[in-house]
Amino acid sequence: MSALEKFDRFNKKLSHLVEWIGLAGLLLMMFITCIDVIGAKIFRLPVPGAIDLVMLSQLFAVSFAIAASLLLGRHVEVEFFVPLLHPFMRGIVDFIVQLLGLSLFVLICGRLIVYGAYLQKGYEVTSTIRLPLYPFAYGIGLACIPTCLICLHRALTSIVRIIKH
Repeated sequence: MSALEKFDRFNKKLSHLVEWIGLAGLLLMMFITCIDVIGAKIFRLPVPGAIDLVMLSQLFAVSFAIAASLLLGRHVEVEFFVPLLHPFMRGIVDFIVQLLGLSLFVLICGRLIVYGAYLQKGYEVTSTIRLPLYPFAYGIGLACIPTCLICLHRALTSIVRIIKH
């Protein structure tokens, strides 16, 4: 088994593990919404801070599912011109695209960690239940790491394909 195959297996395991956190965020969002609607309509007792909790759960649900959806090919790709190219040129285009994706997610990850420090320093909180926001910024920044690793693996795979042709 080559190093790239081991790296790919590690990425898949990490992405699926992180996906469970996103699933927990989705389930929490659904649970809070149901309890809030039932409590408000039947008992006239809504869940305090339900909007804040649903908003933060939604952030986790989306952020922690990015890597898994990238692995499954669920992101939008436009393949109009590239399949017509020679395999060598397709490898170069794929390498450039993966390098741009890696750069983007490294930048997002880094900026979210800096933003988390800014939120922590200013002690920014949610509007209704006063929940600190910085752990969520840190968490979403860390959720970008599996996506960075997938882009890195795909860029390395593109280099191998370029070398073979």
